[in-house]
Amino acid sequence: MEVRAVAKDTGVSPRKVRLLVNMVRGRKVEEALAILHFTPSPLARVVAKVVKSAAANAENNFQMEPADLKIVNIYVDEAKPMKRFRPVSRGRAHNIIKRSSHITVIVAEAQEV
Repeated sequence: MEVRAVAKDTGVSPRKVRLLVNMVRGRKVEEALAILHFTPSPLARVVAKVVKSAAANAENNFQMEPADLKIVNIYVDEAKPMKRFRPVSRGRAHNIIKRSSHITVIVAEAQEV
């Protein structure tokens, strides 16, 4: 059984979050949290929060053992950007696009071979 957790409108650019997401894809939850804990990026805290949420959903809603959980799928989608303007010379304005993202984590029990 697969359990998921989603963090919407994180306020972080998807391009930056994908670097962290690629590091933990396919790993056990405990191992992924350890990697994110020692990653020097402040974005690691956001990704770790979603991974913990998915593990908690599996434990509380489906009585799965947290030590047996593995990240089956994790991906980042682009959310709706905020559009702002910066004034420049001669009365003109340039666009500023503040990008945001949705982070989705799907965990399942690891299959022992």
